[in-house]
Amino acid sequence: MAFAAVSESLPLSCWLMFLANILWAVAYDTQYAMVDRDDDIKIGIKSTAILFGRYDTLIIGILQLGVMALMALIGWLNGLGWGYYWAVLVAGALFVYQQKLIANREREACFKAFMNNNYVGLVLFLGLAMSYWHF
Repeated sequence: MAFAAVSESLPLSCWLMFLANILWAVAYDTQYAMVDRDDDIKIGIKSTAILFGRYDTLIIGILQLGVMALMALIGWLNGLGWGYYWAVLVAGALFVYQQKLIANREREACFKAFMNNNYVGLVLFLGLAMSYWHF
């Protein structure tokens, strides 16, 4: 919102970042929902983990790939430096780690994958910062 107020515009990069954030949020929220899936089914709560069913890990992976593609495109459109792309690659490695964690759909591992998204956010933030600081 601050960016839009200062620049008085919403360039394509803003919309792409918005979409990337939506995809990422659905991915990590589904990881969290996988923790409580059995309980949610019993009490009738709807979640993406229930909606996606046996395709949950596949759909999370597709969402994560979408995030990676959008973040790379944002970097390209804005001419961001190597630090940014390094961060996108590290975030991708974290997503691969998350996929390994959720593969067996074990509660503790799914929660660990969900919590790992804190590092994804940190890495992407640092990549943006390094790019603007010209590292």
